[in-house]
Amino acid sequence: MTLASNSHAKNKIIILDSCHSGIAGDRSTDQRIAEIKQGMTILTASTEDQYALETPGGGSGVFTTLFVDALGGAAANLVGDVTPGSVYAHIDQSLGPWAQRPVFKTNVKTFVSLRKATPPIPIADLQAIATHFPVAGYNFKLDPSYEPERSEEQRKDSTIPPPDPKKTAVFAVLQRYVKVNLVRPVGAPHMWHAAMQSKSCELTVLGEHYRKLVANGLL
Repeated sequence: MTLASNSHAKNKIIILDSCHSGIAGDRSTDQRIAEIKQGMTILTASTEDQYALETPGGGSGVFTTLFVDALGGAAANLVGDVTPGSVYAHIDQSLGPWAQRPVFKTNVKTFVSLRKATPPIPIADLQAIATHFPVAGYNFKLDPSYEPERSEEQRKDSTIPPPDPKKTAVFAVLQRYVKVNLVRPVGAPHMWHAAMQSKSCELTVLGEHYRKLVANGLL
């Protein structure tokens, strides 16, 4: 902690996979209080009174295994940034109710990205979200011409319009939004049903967040 505190680096990230590592950064006279300088983040495998478990068969700790998985892209946001906070969230959720609990302490004022991973959705698709959903609360109206997949009986039904290549291309983007929890069908269990039943889809809370980022020129 002293070495990190004296470092001139703008951002200092301390990662500890060891037993009782959660004590790092705590005030020596009162462990209920953490003293962390600005620009410092601490991520530890366990609390101050816990052991750090190893994976079955040994070789590496449970924490390190999950940490590497997070850096590999499991903790990336929709533009591919892996942050200390997202790494902690990934490890915390993966450990679930285990006795070992990771600890996250931070004092930062700027965005910190540990690395760029492959985004789960193309950036061009993400930037198009404000085009498909121009205002908050917008319902994107669908109809059967958006859906390329249909049964033989539906293909023979003259009352059902055939697939429109331009619309099916848009529908493919909407379905990619669904996979990353940006969009959901309205009044239907799946996007296929929403299209074939001429219903609609809407942004989720996360989708609205990214729509605002794009609309404000922040993405």
